[in-house]
Amino acid sequence: MKHLACILLCISVFKYAIGQNSQTNTIPAATPLMGWMSWNFFGDNITEQSIKEMADAMVASGMRDAGYTYIFIDDGWQGGRDNKNNLIADAKKFPSGIKALADYVHSKGLKLGIYSDAALLTCAGYTASLHFEEQDAKTFATWQVDYLKYDYCHAPIDSNTAKSRYLTMSDALKKTNRQILFGICEWGERQPWLWAAQAGGHLWRTTLDIRDKWQMKPTETWGLGIMDILDANAGLHKYAGPGHWNDADMLIAGLYGKKGPSADGGGTGCSDTEYQSQFSIWALMAAPLYASNDLRNMNEATKKILLNADIIAINQDTLGKQAVRIINDSVWNVFVKPLHNGDYAVAILNKSEAQKNCNLSFASLGLKHKYQIKDLWLHKNVGHGKIYNGIIQSHETKVFRLKTIYE
Repeated sequence: MKHLACILLCISVFKYAIGQNSQTNTIPAATPLMGWMSWNFFGDNITEQSIKEMADAMVASGMRDAGYTYIFIDDGWQGGRDNKNNLIADAKKFPSGIKALADYVHSKGLKLGIYSDAALLTCAGYTASLHFEEQDAKTFATWQVDYLKYDYCHAPIDSNTAKSRYLTMSDALKKTNRQILFGICEWGERQPWLWAAQAGGHLWRTTLDIRDKWQMKPTETWGLGIMDILDANAGLHKYAGPGHWNDADMLIAGLYGKKGPSADGGGTGCSDTEYQSQFSIWALMAAPLYASNDLRNMNEATKKILLNADIIAINQDTLGKQAVRIINDSVWNVFVKPLHNGDYAVAILNKSEAQKNCNLSFASLGLKHKYQIKDLWLHKNVGHGKIYNGIIQSHETKVFRLKTIYE
């Protein structure tokens, strides 16, 4: 009888675990979204052909298999409305229409995102969705779109209007009975982390647009770099989790100062070390990872960054915790992110303009045990113990996965 009771208990526990996993898997945006977004490289000069080429490149480069799922079409696809006020695509840019493009993207094992705005016009001056929310949501669903980025240009500055307009579109999307993830993009100006989830958002931008640079210069009045966005997003860890994420904007790896939107406001480009740091910190901050470079022509350094499976695993960890910044001084930023299996990810960023020796006690981070230390950029174990000691280059971020050693 004891053996039977044990078997029945094991079966019960197994069914519970399966149920829990099934429940987790049904959460929309259970892990941060990954993909590619058109704006930084193309601006509004996007075409059906260019989007297809990016989808092809997503597959050929190995990015799809690494977890990059979405092709996000940003502003500039719109062609106005037809005689029944249905949104239509620009016929010259998208001669086959968005539904045909969605079918093509889906055939590649990818998903399609699209863009609109909670006003009469989008940021780039194209037709937007105010007063047409239900009609446009039905159109997006008919086209088999999987995600909507909803911008906030030309809209009132107060929070109440923003909350109302975003909720209206969220409700319209839900009425379509198609799962369309909803990205709220009002640039953090109305503290969306406090209300965007209740307004139906699965993720929300926490800052203005990123530019292709490390940091704003003291003489610059606009144009956020990697460090500016990091500082704005780092303190918002308690608002992130499965189904609701702090969106720190696009990855800029591989742009190298390309002329276009990302070059505005002093975006003259970054080093590969700096691009690698952005990828590292965004991964630990559980931010969506969407590339914005030309996937058709990536050098090996960019591929090495965007395809780092060890770093991606930290971002996609099912526990869904955004890292906490434990140390923030003139030289070091240190982040700690707990992982579902009991491991910890630790990122150490050297903010200074010179290489530095780092001698870091894990106990100072609240990690009291001895750990096996894996360097996720070297892809190998580099020691074990309670301390990391090593050289970190200027603007470099080291990322380690710590596994507890029980003695």
